[in-house]
Amino acid sequence: MEKDFAQQFEALLEKYSELLVGQTDEATKEKVKAWALYSHIAKSMPALIGHWSALYPEARAEMKEIINDIKVLNEQHRKSNQK
Repeated sequence: MEKDFAQQFEALLEKYSELLVGQTDEATKEKVKAWALYSHIAKSMPALIGHWSALYPEARAEMKEIINDIKVLNEQHRKSNQK
C-alpha cells in the first residue's frame, strides 16, 4: 500500500469513527474498523462467519462485546447531537 493511500484511508476511518460514535481515539477506531469489517463479512459471506464463530467462540464473544460497545457509543452520540 502506498503511504499516501494509507494516510488518506486512515483519515476516512477517523472521520467515520467521529461521525458514528463521536470519538477518534486509537482504541475506538480499531473497534470501529473491526465492527465494519465483521459486518461486511457477515452480510457478504455469512457461512464464513458461522465457521469462524464455531472455531473461535472466545473471539466471537469479544466481537459481540465490540458490537455492543459501538451500538452504545452510537446511541450516546446520537442523543448528544439531538440537544
